[in-house]
Amino acid sequence: MNSRRALLACGLVLAVGTATAPAQAAEDPVFTGPFSSVAIRGTDPVAYFSEERPVEGSRDFAFDWRGATWRFSSQANLDAFQADPERYAPQYGGYCAWAVANGYTASTDPEAWTIYEGKLYLNYSLSVQAQWEEDIPGNVQRADQNWPGVLER
Repeated sequence: MNSRRALLACGLVLAVGTATAPAQAAEDPVFTGPFSSVAIRGTDPVAYFSEERPVEGSRDFAFDWRGATWRFSSQANLDAFQADPERYAPQYGGYCAWAVANGYTASTDPEAWTIYEGKLYLNYSLSVQAQWEEDIPGNVQRADQNWPGVLER
């Protein structure tokens, strides 16, 4: 009988505790994937600008910024990012820019990228990137209006 009461009491505490837990954002401000803390799948964000292609970052050149670990292919790229992360970090926390323009978040493929007006935009896939590129200025305008509120949805 006592174990039954204890079980019921634990259930009640659990139910009350979860009902009063504060709401949290549905998504993190930087895309890392569900089981990782590494930003943009470990791709070096500076390389998009300096090498004009995605380059895998290294654990040897890592930097924690905005709750995520960013990886770089060289000390020079790490130093550049540390000096001005806003310049190199992808827009919308590395979430798919087309998705954000359309009111939701989605993961990204490092191969699907665009630099527009000096800013890096990532997309879910190459086919989504083609849709993004049909109206980059309009998509940026809509995404800017949706960001960061889209994280709460």
